[in-house]
Amino acid sequence: MSRANDPGLQSWISVPEESDFPIQNLPFGIFQTDGLSPRVGVAIGDQVLDLAALNRDGFLTAFDLPDSILENQYLNDFIKLGKDKTSAVREHLSDLLQEENAVLRDAPDAVNKYFHLQASVQMLLPVQPGDYTDFYSSEVHATNIGRMFRPDNPLMPNWKYIPVGYHGRSSTIIVSGEHFHRPKGQILEKDGEPPVFRASTQLDFELETAFITFDGPAMGQSITTSEAEQYIFGMVLFNDWSARDIQRWEYVPLGPFLAKNFASSISPWVVTLDALQPFYCEGPVQDPPVLDYLRFNGPKNIDISLEVGIIPEGNEETTVCHSNFKYMYWNINQQLAHQTVNGCLVRAGDMYGSGTISAPAEDGYGSMMELTWRGQNPLTMKDGSTRKFIEDGDTVVIRGWCERNGIRVGFGEVSSKVLPAI
Repeated sequence: MSRANDPGLQSWISVPEESDFPIQNLPFGIFQTDGLSPRVGVAIGDQVLDLAALNRDGFLTAFDLPDSILENQYLNDFIKLGKDKTSAVREHLSDLLQEENAVLRDAPDAVNKYFHLQASVQMLLPVQPGDYTDFYSSEVHATNIGRMFRPDNPLMPNWKYIPVGYHGRSSTIIVSGEHFHRPKGQILEKDGEPPVFRASTQLDFELETAFITFDGPAMGQSITTSEAEQYIFGMVLFNDWSARDIQRWEYVPLGPFLAKNFASSISPWVVTLDALQPFYCEGPVQDPPVLDYLRFNGPKNIDISLEVGIIPEGNEETTVCHSNFKYMYWNINQQLAHQTVNGCLVRAGDMYGSGTISAPAEDGYGSMMELTWRGQNPLTMKDGSTRKFIEDGDTVVIRGWCERNGIRVGFGEVSSKVLPAI
């Protein structure tokens, strides 16, 4: 376990109560302020620590980091340094920020030179994903969707044998705060009649997380479940927006396409897998037993509390979902092992969505499709309006955090607003 995870650590930087970003977290992201180019930052409390400025003034000399790695539009070059070096950087930052360490604390004008209020900066897309895979790994979600369309056989025969996934569109992954237009496509309004072309009326959110990888081994080599954590840099919150009416017409025979590739929103801070280690837990029993290459030892699920809120334009937020990542049937080690078992090449900055995260209780369902049961049971907002699916002007907010031993390690939030179709 990393010494930076010690729950007894305190920082000389003030951390507000209930902050997602105590010294035990130190997530990485890309930020920009007026007059400065995009650069790598680390969140602590309500501040962003500027790593490019730290490096320039000699506080990171032990790592021999070229300015171009930290003064960069994306984290990809930093992630390419590999787990040993990125973990060591986090450990060093933890040391510099500990309350008894005077090296940075007592540097002249340190707070003004190296820290920015999070509220005053613009957070950018943290990585440039070359490839993006989305899995389908919640048994509750898969069963719910199956019950709607195949009530006698909700889970497909292969579901408990392989972590099902598809290759998504990386070009339309957007960062929290970016808005998008309602998608259009072919929709079958009546069985037996030709489809029509129009804007989707069944726009849905999907509550997910995603993990981001380091460079993997050479093409043709696989990653085992025991090796997987050495190839995972960290995790973000992920909203895999979906147009259910478009999806229903197009998904046979090759699966998701236009219903999924118009926008996917992620949170700006990448919480390292190192910071999440204290929150590992047991997952669901996998029955029937998995094949040998998917077997693993020890707890591999992660206890991440999740919630989703809908904000109608000009009104207050209504929380519609409380879920937890620990309920996922397939864990991230198994997902990466399955992704690479055929020799698939993994690169720094690639992204892997978890699939919708649905908890067993009805208020834990991770999509409107489930929460309203295909629109049959609309949700009532605080302003009195109702929702079968997401409407124009609605903002959907996803939050996530881990909590143990009095320490809260969080992701912040991912928030996006739906604009009318164009």
